[in-house]
Amino acid sequence: MSASGAAPGGDGARPPDPIRTEHVSKHFGPVVALRDVSMTLRKGEVLGLIGDNGAGKSTLIKIITGFHQPDGGTLLIDGDEMRLRSVSHARSLGIETVYQDLALVPGLSVYHNMFLKRERLLRPLPFLSNGAMRRQARAYLQDMGVAIPSVDAEVARLSGGQRQAIAIARAVYSDAKILLLDEPLAAMGVKEATLVLDLIRNLKKKGEVSMIVIAHNYAQVFEICDRINLLRHGAIFMDKPVSETSVDELTDVVVEEYRSPPRSA
Repeated sequence: MSASGAAPGGDGARPPDPIRTEHVSKHFGPVVALRDVSMTLRKGEVLGLIGDNGAGKSTLIKIITGFHQPDGGTLLIDGDEMRLRSVSHARSLGIETVYQDLALVPGLSVYHNMFLKRERLLRPLPFLSNGAMRRQARAYLQDMGVAIPSVDAEVARLSGGQRQAIAIARAVYSDAKILLLDEPLAAMGVKEATLVLDLIRNLKKKGEVSMIVIAHNYAQVFEICDRINLLRHGAIFMDKPVSETSVDELTDVVVEEYRSPPRSA
């Protein structure tokens, strides 16, 4: 089993990795959330980030999005060392996150949600260009393979899978280069989850967006991810391509932690 946290660096034959962390740590008072995280997200890759509750997954994502500042270590974006000042700073670099709560407005239409805070306006009058937004939203969702009844439909009337797909599409449409998905399939039925999985596959085929997917369902991770990082005790405990591991191995590794005697601090 590989316990290495960091993947080999660029050798000139491929572009710089969209994200690379080196020995990143984060404390909240006496609580150690991350102790030594070295992780690489490669161009066009879908990386599955797994681990038990409290392993540090959400903290790591919030550091990559600029919400938290690391206490130690280095974060590199496209090969350049970076200290993200804020979520807005991260977004300006093409880093977008889709959380479980989606941040959609249920009472607005699909196309209004697609252009939320980026509305198209009629010039010189400051009125919404609804026709243009409707056409662009329809064309973009069709291009991404997102099937919805109508871009005029209220988001509140859509299924959980459709809402998640719209949230992902909106993030990508905002010129995201790095997409962080926090439990995108949580509490979804098979039909709804399939819609989101298909969307991630379509994005993966295009190869323009690199993704980190936090998930607890290992079978779904194997359906869409190229590689898996397992976080344990605030560090990367396993880093393997999905072709070199299995659901059974991941389950055994996670369960092993609770069978082993406690480690001394």
